[in-house]
Amino acid sequence: MKIFSDALELKTYLKAITKSIGFVPTMGALHDGHLSLIKAAKKECEFVVVSIFVNPTQFLEGEDLQKYPSNNEADKRVCTYAGVDVLFLPKAEDIYESDEITLIAPPIRGYVLEGATRPGHFNGVLTVVNKLFNIVNPDYAYFGKKDAQQLHLIALMVKQLFMSVKIVPIDTVREIDGLALSSRNIYLSKEEHKEALKISRSLYEASNMLRSGELEVQKIKEVMKKILEPLEIGYIEILNYEFEVIDEIEIGNTIILVEVIVGKTRLLDNIWL
Repeated sequence: MKIFSDALELKTYLKAITKSIGFVPTMGALHDGHLSLIKAAKKECEFVVVSIFVNPTQFLEGEDLQKYPSNNEADKRVCTYAGVDVLFLPKAEDIYESDEITLIAPPIRGYVLEGATRPGHFNGVLTVVNKLFNIVNPDYAYFGKKDAQQLHLIALMVKQLFMSVKIVPIDTVREIDGLALSSRNIYLSKEEHKEALKISRSLYEASNMLRSGELEVQKIKEVMKKILEPLEIGYIEILNYEFEVIDEIEIGNTIILVEVIVGKTRLLDNIWL
């Protein structure tokens, strides 16, 4: 496995690669969810690039940028074990200058749900992903469905900016008890972890209601709210795949999304129907 920190060196190196390139952008603290993305990339592509970069522009003031989980040495071992061909490990000064061109998230879909409480967050996400795509120039890029809004906006960016990369969504990986894997799970105490299981439980119950024929959005939301008590709910929303609000669920075109604060930790989860 080759390791690069300089963007132009990596770009030059990859220009000589004639194989299909799969790209997995991450913020590190790699877990089985990231491994599922890498495995998918290796299955579909001849050459796999992983980036690890805790992107400062997507963190708002007072968020956990300084304490975000980081263990580059462990992550290097994970990537080596997984058969990654290139690991890109830049620092902020390798990616950003003092006077930057910035992408702006769409004024509706970029400022609802997570974007409503984190204004500007998705500007940072789209800007850094655009930069990474320009550096790596991948054929395929792999993202987890857990961050559904991020996935949607990145796919929208690729479509609207006429990029050639194909975005590949990968199903959420969960712990045995049902909690969606996240680098931020490390923040949870044992008691908070137990409380966080209400998130997946609420989604499973919503799924059961649907299988029983309940398609009314408000009824499903009310049941989910009850299961999540007394946790602080950021949002429960039911949307179609275009991130538009719906009144009635259409199987094959619906996402149920949840954001919950457990202790001081913000956790996201969803189910695609």
